[in-house]
Amino acid sequence: MSFDSLQLERWQHDRDAFVARAKELGAEVSVQSADGQDSVQVRQCENLLTSGVDVLVIVPHNGEVMASAVNSAKSQGIPVLSYDRLVRNSDVDLYISFDNKRVGELQAKYLLDHAPKGNYILIGGSPTDNNAHMVRDGQMQVLKPAVDTGNIKIVADQWAKDWLPSEALRHTENALTQANNNVVAVVTSNDSTAGGAIQALAEQKLAGKVFVSGQDADLAAAQRIADGTQSMTVYKPIVPLATRAAEAAVALAKGEHVETNETVNNGKKNVPAILLQPIVVDQSNLASTVIKDGFLKMEDVYRDLPRAKWPKPGS
Repeated sequence: MSFDSLQLERWQHDRDAFVARAKELGAEVSVQSADGQDSVQVRQCENLLTSGVDVLVIVPHNGEVMASAVNSAKSQGIPVLSYDRLVRNSDVDLYISFDNKRVGELQAKYLLDHAPKGNYILIGGSPTDNNAHMVRDGQMQVLKPAVDTGNIKIVADQWAKDWLPSEALRHTENALTQANNNVVAVVTSNDSTAGGAIQALAEQKLAGKVFVSGQDADLAAAQRIADGTQSMTVYKPIVPLATRAAEAAVALAKGEHVETNETVNNGKKNVPAILLQPIVVDQSNLASTVIKDGFLKMEDVYRDLPRAKWPKPGS
């Protein structure tokens, strides 16, 4: 299993759940992390292939660059599963992820429902990540009619290299300066970029006054939602995703058929895909989603708030 990076909290959840299910099925998993370096990830995949793996699972840093690793695997008859992010222009056997276009739609719809008029800032994810573009497609599908009528105006549209909070911070600071702080919403594409944007808003005493979206249900984001500085996140239940991926990877290794529910074109072929549905999380349902699932703990999410503000158990 080749990860772009394990620095983001989210990917550590994926790794642990995937490895646990694979072990239950009798499989051994070798996990590599490239720390966001394309050349390192390609080399690590080549080493995994040399070591004699039966299936290669890739979370690509750059969906275009990792096509070379897929080509190497296929030339050796090794099946490839593209996990959460799609490897483009290559003969990938299977893609498993959440419906990323739907993620963008949910983010934009939530913000538009709460701030139907005014200036918007758009902060996309990493431009090398195919998911970031699918999320943006979903966002724009929802926002475009409001842009066309003039109800909202997009005053900045930027991409955050490697989904870095520092990139989102810089872009949001610049956009706020240009708009004289007259902004009603920041459409950030995940929770790390939301954190950067909210830092910029806090510097202008706007945190909690401007609607901000997110994705991944990271602990820090859940704490911000509880506190009121982040409006929402899109929760993608990681355990079902990683569990299903481990089951599919083992099946591929054994040459067995894998049931899919979609196809996604990666530029070379329509890749058989398993797409799971994401869930909107805000203050109203933190307890009944991420906490109830055991993804996050109540005492961690609400630790900075007085006990009187904690949700009642089971709410």
